[in-house]
Amino acid sequence: MVLAPLPRLSLARGAYDAVLHAIVTGTLAPGERVRDKDLAAQLGVSRVPVREALKRLEEEGLIETVPNLATRVAPVRAEQAAQAFPVIAALHALGARLGVPALTAADDRRMETLDRRRAAALARGDVIAAIELDDAFHAVLLDASRNDELKRSLARLMPQIRRLDVLHFSELAQRDSGSDHAAILDACRRRDAHEAAALVEENFLRLGTQVAAVLAG
Repeated sequence: MVLAPLPRLSLARGAYDAVLHAIVTGTLAPGERVRDKDLAAQLGVSRVPVREALKRLEEEGLIETVPNLATRVAPVRAEQAAQAFPVIAALHALGARLGVPALTAADDRRMETLDRRRAAALARGDVIAAIELDDAFHAVLLDASRNDELKRSLARLMPQIRRLDVLHFSELAQRDSGSDHAAILDACRRRDAHEAAALVEENFLRLGTQVAAVLAG
């Protein structure tokens, strides 16, 4: 596992982003031991920003410290996922309810473009790109909501489920949210915030059900 050195700017945030990305993409695997000294050397920073990053990731449930043993990437736990999905679904639904009335024609076009690119990424098997484009699709609604607190809450929770997406992509590959997105796009174009919110919530709840089935199996 090799991480690129960071520039000398916003080191704590940079260390957090780099380690978070490594966890979500599986570069740092569940249960893998992490050492601040090793990460600092790879990122080209001191151990201080890395320790700050690991502390924040521990608060978010992605890193855990086993007393007198080691700091490691938190294992995937079915119970944690089951608790996270309804909250994430409700928050994204709120984002749609607040954001749809403020959408513009340019936003409509952006969502359509992002969804086409997501489908193309799935077709070529580019898991990370497909997940990032799915996030960008929903981010249009979140940005339109102009609710920073909502976005902060989701930023803390979403990495947990995106890690599951990556780790279990082969089992979840049959899930293509294209039909879900088409219905969401239609509701957004009609500026039907209530329907769009219900569809967005259903989209994330369905994913939660599928992930729970994979983890249980």
